[in-house]
Amino acid sequence: MEWIGIDYGSKLAGTTVICFEGNDNELHFINSKKNQDADKMIAQFLRDNQPQNVFIDAPLSLPKAYFGEGNDFFYREGDRAIGAMSPMFLGGLTARAMKLKSQFDKEIKFFEAYPGGLAKELKLKELNYKKEKENIPTITDLLLAKFQIKLIETPTSWHQVDALLAYLIGWRHKNNSAIFFGDEKEGGIWV
Repeated sequence: MEWIGIDYGSKLAGTTVICFEGNDNELHFINSKKNQDADKMIAQFLRDNQPQNVFIDAPLSLPKAYFGEGNDFFYREGDRAIGAMSPMFLGGLTARAMKLKSQFDKEIKFFEAYPGGLAKELKLKELNYKKEKENIPTITDLLLAKFQIKLIETPTSWHQVDALLAYLIGWRHKNNSAIFFGDEKEGGIWV
C-alpha cells in the first residue's frame, strides 16, 4: 500500500476515519467507533497493511520556539501561511499524533495534511462543505471527476470526506502537485 489518508479525531469519539485504496482499486473507509481507542485502531491498521506514507489531518510538530528558535510559541510558519489552528490549541490531539508518528517513524513516513486547505483550493465551501450532510454526494461527485478515483461507497459523514481529502493530498504529493506550507525544519503542512 503506497499511502493512506486519515481524518484524525478525538480518541474515543468515533470520529477518526482512514481512507485507503483496496485490492479492488477502489477507495474504502474504516471508521473508529464511539468509545473505541482510535489510536489503537490506526496502529493496528498500520501494522497489518504497512503503507509507505500516511497523510494525517493533525499537527505533527511544535512551533520552533520550543526548540530555542524565535518567540512564537503558538503557531508554526505553516499554520500562519494557511490559516490552520495552532498545534498548541489542539494540544492533546497534537501529542497523540506525534506519538503515533514516533511509533512508526522507522517504517512509515508521516505527512501533515490539511483537508480544509484542499477544500478551500477546490472551492468546496461554495458547495456547502461541512454544512448539511445532503451536500456530501455533490462534493464527492466533484472529487471523483476531478481526481479520476473510484469509491466503494459514497461518504456518509464529513469525517469520511476529510479522510478522502487527506488521501487526495497524498495523491497530489505522489503526482508532484501538492503544495507545502511552512518550514521543513519546523514541520509543515501539505495541501
